[in-house]
Amino acid sequence: MIKDLALEQVVGHHHALGTSITLQIFGTQKRDLLQKSFELIDHYEDLLTVNRDESEVMDINHAAGDHPVQVSSTVYGLVKLAVEKSRENFGFNALIGPVVKLWHIGFKGAHVPKDSEIKERMLLTDPFKVVLNDQDQTVFLKMKGMELDLGGIAKGWIADRIRDLWLAYGVEAGIINLGGNILLVGDSPKRANGQWVIGIQDPKEPRGDNITSVMVSQCSAVTSGTYERYLVVDGHKYHHLIDPRTGYPVETDLAGVTTFTKTSVEAEIECKRLFFAGHPMKNWHDDSDRIGAIFVYNDEHVEYDNFNK
Repeated sequence: MIKDLALEQVVGHHHALGTSITLQIFGTQKRDLLQKSFELIDHYEDLLTVNRDESEVMDINHAAGDHPVQVSSTVYGLVKLAVEKSRENFGFNALIGPVVKLWHIGFKGAHVPKDSEIKERMLLTDPFKVVLNDQDQTVFLKMKGMELDLGGIAKGWIADRIRDLWLAYGVEAGIINLGGNILLVGDSPKRANGQWVIGIQDPKEPRGDNITSVMVSQCSAVTSGTYERYLVVDGHKYHHLIDPRTGYPVETDLAGVTTFTKTSVEAEIECKRLFFAGHPMKNWHDDSDRIGAIFVYNDEHVEYDNFNK
C-alpha cells in the first residue's frame, strides 16, 4: 500500500523569543529544514532581542541621548516599520518599554505606580523623538532613558522570514507557531478544500480550550488579549496591555481579538489596532491583505468580522 506523502509530516520544537515554538512541515520526512529554521530564528533573536545586554537593538538603547547607531539593513527596516506604526498613535508603540517596566505586570514586583511616575516615564515614549537616517541606516533615540523594543512585531516578522525560507525549499504546506502567533503556509493537506481550522482561546478557560473556531485559507492569525497577564489590586484588575496614549492599561470590554491577515507582521500590527479600538472598524477591510477578525468580549460573547457564523 502506497502512503500519501502529502500527509507525511515532520514536527520540531524549540524555545526562543521568550516562548515555545512549534514548526510543522507536511509532505516530507526530512528534518533538516526544521534545523535551518530554528537557526534562522536564533539569528534574528540575536539581532533584535532586548532581553540580553548585547544585540543591535540594545546598541541603539545604550546610545540613547548620546549618538546615532548604525545597524544592519534587516534591523533598520524593522525599526523603521515599528517607528512609523508607532507614530500613527492607534495603540502600538515600540517605545512604551519604560512605562511597561514601571508597572511590571506579569512579573515579580508588579504594582500600580503613582500617576506622577507614569507621567515622567511617558516623556520617554514619544516615537517622534526617534531620528531615522535612511542613507546611513542609523537610529538615534534623542532622550537618555528611551528604549526601543520590537517585541510587539518581531515574532510576526520572523514568522514571515521562516515562510520565505520554506517556500525557497519548495514546502507546499506547513504551520509556523511562534508561541501562539500562527502562520499557515499553503493549502491544508487534510481537507479537500485546502482550508485550515484555527481555534480561538476561551479567555476564562485554560490555554488550549477554545470558545470558537474558524476555517481559513493560508494566512496568519495573531491574538492580543487581557487574560493571561494581569494584576489585581483592591478588587481592580490591571492587565498588561498598556495604552501608550495614557500610560495605563487600556480600558476595554474586550477580552481578546484575533486578526487574520496575509502576512504575520501585519497580523501583529492589526490585532493591536483592533484591540485598542475595542470593536470592528469601518473600512478596515479596504486593505485586501486583511482577511477578518474575531472579537471575544469579557461577557464571552463573540463577534465575527468578515466570517460567516
